Amino acid sequence: MRRRKFLRYTGTGLLGLGLGAVPAGNIIRAAGSNAPDAVWVENGEPAALLQAAIEAYGGMRRFITDGDVVVIKPNIAWDRAPEFASTTNPELVAALVKVCREAGAKEVKVFDRTCNNPRRCYRSSRIEEVAKSAGADVDQVRDYLFTDISLANGEELSEWPIYRDYLEADKVINVPIAKVHSMSTVTVGLKNLMGVMGGDRGSIHNRFTTKLIDIDQEILPTLTIVDAYRVLMHNGPVGGDLADVKTARTLIMSDCTVTADALALRLFDYQMDQVEHIKEAYRRGLNKYALDGVNLKTVNLS
Repeated sequence: MRRRKFLRYTGTGLLGLGLGAVPAGNIIRAAGSNAPDAVWVENGEPAALLQAAIEAYGGMRRFITDGDVVVIKPNIAWDRAPEFASTTNPELVAALVKVCREAGAKEVKVFDRTCNNPRRCYRSSRIEEVAKSAGADVDQVRDYLFTDISLANGEELSEWPIYRDYLEADKVINVPIAKVHSMSTVTVGLKNLMGVMGGDRGSIHNRFTTKLIDIDQEILPTLTIVDAYRVLMHNGPVGGDLADVKTARTLIMSDCTVTADALALRLFDYQMDQVEHIKEAYRRGLNKYALDGVNLKTVNLS
């Protein structure tokens, strides 16, 4: 029985049993696969970027099997139109829903715990509209569906509530948009996982680096796809001025969230020493690949 299935059957007894941890990945590697560690695709539209990345990465069937329940976790946090680059590109989310379905997913769920009014965020981002049309179940997050998990290796935290649908999914695809952030310097894959965290998220910002990694190390996704079609270069994470947005027409994919985040720093010309929470993830061994040894495949669609 896979760990996620076991979590489903044990339900809210997780904490008492000390079984809160979710495995990192659940990746299915093809025997003899020559797939790279990460893929960087540029100069395309969102759906074309995704398709090229998946092909370069060995196909979605590496990650999804028939009958899987798949969670797609975009950034829907803010009441902003896609052009402001505060939320994940809706065309990318819709294309990803279709790809997951074609790969055999029985059900695809899309959700995020928003910062602004959820109804407005879901509508303004256009993610609710297009993801539903593509075949996903798109629901707002409900407070009663968070479950405490144990953080066995936490340095600051020993438990935290995580959204139950995320814990119970067979596969999880994290789809952050790359942005600067006034508190954490940038927000990419590691920070995007705050959208499945319950409780008082504001308290995480006190000793942020340690607390975020305490939680993240237990809930790492199967796959991370960084939306860098538009990149918010200033006044993040909320934005609101089109002058702050760079159209990079880029996408990054990896089965290692830390690697995807580290690669995304190139979008901003940042170095690792400038982003404490990504550096902390490496210090605590959340990376699958060495920082200076990533087998990166680059695809240019121009």
